[in-house]
Amino acid sequence: MNIAVFPGSFDPLTKGHESIVRRALPIFDEIVIGIGYNSNKHYFFSQERREYFIKNTFADEKKVKVARYSGLTVNYCKEIGARYILRGLRTSADYEFERAIAQMNKAMNPDVETVFLVSDPALSHISSTIVRDILLYQGDITPFVPAGVTV
Repeated sequence: MNIAVFPGSFDPLTKGHESIVRRALPIFDEIVIGIGYNSNKHYFFSQERREYFIKNTFADEKKVKVARYSGLTVNYCKEIGARYILRGLRTSADYEFERAIAQMNKAMNPDVETVFLVSDPALSHISSTIVRDILLYQGDITPFVPAGVTV
C-alpha cells in the first residue's frame, strides 16, 4: 500500500493545502494529513480545531486520514508504514527549504521518498501565516480556506 504523509501545522488549513491533497489522491492509496506538534510554536487554533477543519474538508474522501503526531516526520512515517512524504511548493524559496529537509529525511531513512507538487498558480499566494493575520484583524478568510474551515 502506498501511504503518504502530508505533514504540517495546518493553522489553519488553506485552499492551497486542500488542492495539494486532492491532486495527490490518484497517486497514493492513502494520504495521512499529519498535524505536527511543536512545543516551541504558538498556534492560533487548537489541535482539536485544526483536526476538525481537516476532517470536515475531506469528509467526502475515504483515502484521506487525519492524525496528530510529534517528533520527526520521517520517524512518524516509519511508525505508520508510510513510504512517502507529500509536500507542496509555492515558491522557489519553498523549494530550497523543502529540498534540504527532504535530503535530511532521506539520510535518516532511505526508504522514505519526498514527493513535491507545485501549487496551483491561482492559490500560490495563500499561506496560513497570512490567513492568521487576516483573522487577527477580523478580516474575511473565506476566499482562502476550504468550506470545511469554519471560524
